[in-house]
Amino acid sequence: MADSTFDIVSKVDKMEADNAVNQAQKEIAQRYDFKNVGASVEWSGEKLLLKASAEERVKAVLEVLEAKFIKRGIGLRSLDAGEPFPSGKEYRIEVSLKNGISSDDAKKIAKIIRDEGPKGVKSQIQGDELRVASKSRDELQETMSLLRGKDLDVALQFINFR
Repeated sequence: MADSTFDIVSKVDKMEADNAVNQAQKEIAQRYDFKNVGASVEWSGEKLLLKASAEERVKAVLEVLEAKFIKRGIGLRSLDAGEPFPSGKEYRIEVSLKNGISSDDAKKIAKIIRDEGPKGVKSQIQGDELRVASKSRDELQETMSLLRGKDLDVALQFINFR
């Protein structure tokens, strides 16, 4: 019998992210505390640009955006928000979306699987994802629950379970 496998990836669904941004824009346009402070959220290439007239207002815009991402099922570990910085008369925050698993994080995950996972499970790094293989599907599910329980720096998704 062939080995069962699954892939570990870290990807953000672009459509869900776009929906979260649209919902945040609507809430910012309607909320009273964002009136006349120039608060906005918009795409700037692959990054999000948050703007407001004061530092605490732009942080509040970030909180609204994070809440919308959580509602859409996108983990906050997928967001990489910078510090507020002044730009002319307004403050800005650049937020980028993390896609892919870095080689350092992939090595950490592979080490966790090797050290703490079931003995029959093998993992190999393939670019920005990991392939995990075992003869037993139960061992693969144990590995998934082990990784879900760990506090890692990346949001993980498990796909192609065969």
